[in-house]
Amino acid sequence: MSFVKIIDVDEKNIAEYPAKCFLNQKQKGYLIKHEWIKDNFSKGLRIKQLLSEDDKKIVGFIEYTDGEHAWRAVAAKDHLFINCLWISPNSYKQKGYGSLLVQEVIHDAEQKRKAGVAVMTSEGSFMAGKALFEKNGFTSVAYEKPSFHLMVRTLNAGRTPSFINTCEQLKRYQGLHIVYSNQCPWVCRFINELDDLIKKRKLDITITQLKTAKEAQNAPSLYATFSLIYNGKILADHYISQTRFENIINKVSKSEKK
Repeated sequence: MSFVKIIDVDEKNIAEYPAKCFLNQKQKGYLIKHEWIKDNFSKGLRIKQLLSEDDKKIVGFIEYTDGEHAWRAVAAKDHLFINCLWISPNSYKQKGYGSLLVQEVIHDAEQKRKAGVAVMTSEGSFMAGKALFEKNGFTSVAYEKPSFHLMVRTLNAGRTPSFINTCEQLKRYQGLHIVYSNQCPWVCRFINELDDLIKKRKLDITITQLKTAKEAQNAPSLYATFSLIYNGKILADHYISQTRFENIINKVSKSEKK
């Protein structure tokens, strides 16, 4: 294992250690995420980064907050909630760095005498899978298709975290909708680049930004950060490319003509 240093990112050093989520710092998506981070520091957001001592590059990060401010459709009061965890490049994966970051959050929860730590996982490429958390003492307390698990590492007595029912929210979205938040810079970039495509295709689409954690917790999908919806049905529940977006729209257009 190469030696890495853990950096606590805050308002004072974020310029030196930008939480770029492995997106180019000059891209609009990163700049939007940067502002989101600064705004949420005041609400208890924490970020820890792994700095490679070999080449002085950021090779991993974990973003977490108090459960009351989780940016997912979950109820996790009195817990810390992990919004996101990422290790990159691939040469740094499978070396225990993910566990190193998770243990940092567990230690923080112990210090704050929290009931535990919670995280939502998926077997999709856009989120960490449950295996990493199982290695660190987490258990699944809820499951929703296609592969969402709510994982919890219990430390003290408290109410078990749960998914918030998204079905009633989803019914409200008739027609074509995108619901998103700036919690993910890749989503920010996608939304920022979408205007030209919408105008080109003359799409009748409503785009709604979730601006608070409370709104995210009451989103029409569990992941909350991005949803593409048509007539109350989720067509995509995570970040997608413009090509994928166009392919989905083409299918919707064909179904409308039948």
